[in-house]
Amino acid sequence: MTTENKTLGICEIKEFLQHRYPLLLVDRVLNWEDGKNITAIKNVTVNEEFFNGHFPHKPVMPGVLMIEAMAQTAALVSFLTMKIKPDENSVVLFVGIDNARFKRPVVPGDQLRMDVEILRVSRGIWKYKAVGSVDGQVAVEADLMCTIRNAADASQPAGQ
Repeated sequence: MTTENKTLGICEIKEFLQHRYPLLLVDRVLNWEDGKNITAIKNVTVNEEFFNGHFPHKPVMPGVLMIEAMAQTAALVSFLTMKIKPDENSVVLFVGIDNARFKRPVVPGDQLRMDVEILRVSRGIWKYKAVGSVDGQVAVEADLMCTIRNAADASQPAGQ
């Protein structure tokens, strides 16, 4: 696998992320640098399943899904950095979410730009700084920690 092309379309993203509709929340990777960072986008449309209930009278993307979209972006940069594609036995799990802040609503028609920086990797735990913005305004930010595990071991605590 070559990393000459620093963009990924949806078909390539699906090779690295096991998420599928309605939970695949990354539409395009704009750029990445191995071991450092990634920029991706989520096009937010009124057709999203979650808008049926959040909220029918004033659609707002749930904060937890903005965090999930940034986590999926983080998983992408991890797999790209390791130069591996996950198989059916791989799963990326949250270990922690710190300093999450929601600064503005994300609504249909917005394009959520996700900038994720790898802060460190230690003992199988990846730590990232993630920022989601719309039109240059920060919408969400958080420090994320994830680990990549074998699916058979996924039910065990992270420290095991």
